[in-house]
Amino acid sequence: MAGVSHRTVSKEAGLPTSATTYYFTGLGDLLTAALTSVMDEDAGRMRRLTTEGDRRRELAELLCRVAAEPGRLLAEYELFLLAARRPHLRRSTDDWLAAVGAFARRYTDDPVRVRVVTAVIDGILLHTLLQEAKPTADEFEEILDDVLPNPEP
Repeated sequence: MAGVSHRTVSKEAGLPTSATTYYFTGLGDLLTAALTSVMDEDAGRMRRLTTEGDRRRELAELLCRVAAEPGRLLAEYELFLLAARRPHLRRSTDDWLAAVGAFARRYTDDPVRVRVVTAVIDGILLHTLLQEAKPTADEFEEILDDVLPNPEP
C-alpha cells in the first residue's frame, strides 16, 4: 500500500485527481474500498464453486490464477491485517472465510477439518507471495486432495 495516493490512483484509473477526492473523503477510505472490492470478488469466485460434483480441480485452477496475481493477492492479505486492527472491516474477510468454509463443507461436516482446509488455503496463498515459482494447478490439486476427503456420492 506504500506509494498509494489519490494522484497515483487517479492516474491508474485515467481520471482527474478530483474524482477520487470527491468520492472518497480520505486515502484510508479509498484503500478500504479497493481492498474490500478485491476480497469480495474472490469470495464470489469461491462461492461459485460450491455446486454439485467434485470441484477440487476447479478450485486448484482458481488458486493458481490468484497466485499468478501477487499484487492483488497482497492487497487481500493487507485487508486481513487491516481488518484485524479495525473490526468494522471484517465483513469482507469474514465473507471470504465463509466461502472457503462452504466449499470445504461440501466434502466434510467435521468443523475441525473445515478450519484446516481454510487455514491451508490461506497459508499456501500467503506462501506464494514469498516464492518466485508459483505452484501449478496440479500442485494445488495435490494439496486439496490431501486435506479434503473424496465427496460422498
